Amino acid sequence: MLSEGSSFMKGMAMGGLFCLVVSLIGSFSLGGQPSVELHLHHHLKAPSKEELQRLPEAHKLELSQKVRVYCIIMVQPKGLLHWATAKDTWSKHCDRAAFYSSESAKALEAVDLKEQDEWAKLRKALKHAYDNAGDLRWFFVARPTTFAIIENLKYLVLNKDPGQPFYIGNALKSGELEYVEYESGIVLSLEALRRLVGIFHDEDKCPERGRAIWKLSEEKQLAVCLKYTGVYAENGEDSRGKGLFNSKAVGSLISASLARNPPDVIEGCCSDMAVTFSGMTPNQMQVMMYGVYRLRPYGHDFHDSLMFLPPEGSDND
Repeated sequence: MLSEGSSFMKGMAMGGLFCLVVSLIGSFSLGGQPSVELHLHHHLKAPSKEELQRLPEAHKLELSQKVRVYCIIMVQPKGLLHWATAKDTWSKHCDRAAFYSSESAKALEAVDLKEQDEWAKLRKALKHAYDNAGDLRWFFVARPTTFAIIENLKYLVLNKDPGQPFYIGNALKSGELEYVEYESGIVLSLEALRRLVGIFHDEDKCPERGRAIWKLSEEKQLAVCLKYTGVYAENGEDSRGKGLFNSKAVGSLISASLARNPPDVIEGCCSDMAVTFSGMTPNQMQVMMYGVYRLRPYGHDFHDSLMFLPPEGSDND
């Protein structure tokens, strides 16, 4: 009898422990059960040339001057060469470029966040950018190994209202959670960032340090917090449906396309309006800078419908 009672108590204890574990896992699941309206993931496309050509000239001029981007570039002192290269190349085309570091560095200027944890550091950088954005309405988050063509980013969001919540990039899925890949760059509208900064104060929905049994990456933590505010990942594409945010360098993408489709390598590789290429060495970034901004066929007349002027006082190419 004693043995049966002991077995019963052990069973009760094990059952209670199992329920506790299930409860914990449920409370820290990817995305949880936020009380927001149902949103189906969709693809966000850049306008076509035909759409743009139909706009009045005055409207095109207004749009070209209206879209301005704050670049949030997350760096580490140990990656000084990548940091210096990003500063010397594509970031000059941002309307404002701010470098955020875990500690101060004598060689280059950055915002010292005094934080080692990657997610907590990203939160602080986003909050700092929001507080110091002035009249800038679009935000681009990148690592220094990413090369970005900011004019193409502006073209992607040209006819989008930053007063609406946009969270754009290379959208991926993990279980039920849709998120934008950090390595390829993340775009946030002012409204999306406003909502995000607001939920930073809610430790239950968006903890600074995370309390899950497993540790989520920064890109997934960001998606979880945004999801609680009704902001969802959107895949940035050109008017033909090609992705604009690339997780690899140009050389890798061309090699892969060559293996798949030798007769039409470029068509199978990348969009003409690509916004980012990632995982690049400093030398590759300098070559990209030459190819994208400096090399020009003499006498060729470009027929772009509008022009994005460089930031005032900029020394960009």
